[in-house]
Amino acid sequence: MHSIVFGVQPVNMVSMETESPKSIFRFRGGHPALDLTATLTGRLKAVQRELLVTPADLAQWLAQAGLAEAGAVVSQRDLAVAHSLREAIYMLASAAIAGKALPDASVDMLNAIAACPQAVPEIGYDGRIRLVGNAGALLARLAGDAALLLGGPERARLRQCDGASCAILFVDRSRRGDRRWCSMRGCGNKAKVDAFRGKKKADAPTG
Repeated sequence: MHSIVFGVQPVNMVSMETESPKSIFRFRGGHPALDLTATLTGRLKAVQRELLVTPADLAQWLAQAGLAEAGAVVSQRDLAVAHSLREAIYMLASAAIAGKALPDASVDMLNAIAACPQAVPEIGYDGRIRLVGNAGALLARLAGDAALLLGGPERARLRQCDGASCAILFVDRSRRGDRRWCSMRGCGNKAKVDAFRGKKKADAPTG
C-alpha cells in the first residue's frame, strides 16, 4: 500500500434521504459517505458545480449531515482531505456498481484517511449519540464507514440514480431491491412526466 499521509481523523451513522428546503446539499444516499459524493454536482454534464468551496462549506455540510455540531472548526487542509475522500468514494462506489475492479489509487486514498485518528461516538445524558473529534477526525471516521459500506454486504445494494443527468449514489434498501431514483419527488417524478409527454406525443394524430 502506498504511503499517503493526511492530518485527518472519523463516522458511522446512516443519513436520512431528505434535505432541508434551504440547503444546497442533497442527502439522498442513505449513507453519509455517499452523501459526500453529491457535493460535486453535474458529474454527467459538461459543467460541474463544486459545493465545498470553502472550509465554511464543509463545516455546514458536516452539521447538516448530522456528523458535527454547527460551527465546527474546519481548516483548508480538512477541505482538501474532504475533496480527496469524496472522489475516492465516488470512484470506488462507481466501480462496485459497474461490477469492475476497485481502482488501486482510490483504495489507497480511502484506507490512508481511515487510518488517521477517528472521532469517537459518545452517548449523552439525554441518550443521544454524538461524535467527538475535530473535522479531521470526522472525515477519518467517515472514511472508515465508507470502507465498511464498500466492503460489506450492502455493497451489492449500491446504485446510481437512473435520472438522465443525475449521478447521485445511494444504498437501495427497498424490499425488492429495485429502487431506481435518488428521489421520487425529484428524478422519479421528472422521469414519469417525461414518459407521459413522450407517450402523449406518440399517440397524437399526425397530418
